[in-house]
Amino acid sequence: MIAAPWQPLLRKAARNYVAGPELHDAIQLARSFAARGETASTLCFWDGPDDQPRHVADMYLATLQAIETARLDSYVSIKAPSLAFDAGLVAEVAQAAHDAGGIRVHFDSLGPETADRTFRLMEQARAHGAPLGCTIPGRWQRSVRDAEKAAEMGLRIRVVKGQWPDLGAPVDPHDGFLDVIDALAGRNAPVAVATHEPVLAAAAIRKLQAAGTPCEMELLFGLPSKAVLKVSRDLAVPVRYYLPYGHAWLPYALRQARRDPRIVWWVLRDASRN
Repeated sequence: MIAAPWQPLLRKAARNYVAGPELHDAIQLARSFAARGETASTLCFWDGPDDQPRHVADMYLATLQAIETARLDSYVSIKAPSLAFDAGLVAEVAQAAHDAGGIRVHFDSLGPETADRTFRLMEQARAHGAPLGCTIPGRWQRSVRDAEKAAEMGLRIRVVKGQWPDLGAPVDPHDGFLDVIDALAGRNAPVAVATHEPVLAAAAIRKLQAAGTPCEMELLFGLPSKAVLKVSRDLAVPVRYYLPYGHAWLPYALRQARRDPRIVWWVLRDASRN
């Protein structure tokens, strides 16, 4: 009932937050970023509730092939629950990434109840030789331990505040974000600082740089970035854009708008510009 009035506006504004509904839209956008400079990208298929695990895996495989063909500085983000935690499908994707010249496969973070099963899949996927990464949210009690474990596994780590709270023991997402950064500072595992909040981004990057840990900034395409891009320039860190594609952006935006009122303003602003 709440969602229905928003749907026309959200559909109109969606083009500002996703590369497009199809893979070729994401590849085209990634190429345009690359043509304007050295900006790297992350490509992610946003599946819907009716997409079967086999179809999701096929989209991940197609994304890997497209990245290889286009010779992009890109990697693919995947969601273990969307593959039904199927070790065979994950192995297929990891092997294809290895065969495509070592494209990174990154495991996105979802709810805390998915973390243990995702780590088991990453342990198994390491056997296929593809570089791997994972996302660590700051707002879980387990996050610092998970970050340390991921670093010991040699994974590239993306640090986010996180969408899903730890219901058993809530953690302030800003404090938790920096706690994870502290746990990673001084290690060799590359870290992606993924926040659009300039003060938080600057604090995290300075900690990592002071400790000699390689880092970059990773931003979600479409969200306001002017202030945080200034941080990247001032601190001389590279930027990577997370480029989702697919048809599932609408329900995601509706969920997020309920959690963050700023999204309502962004949607209204961007719909009026289209």
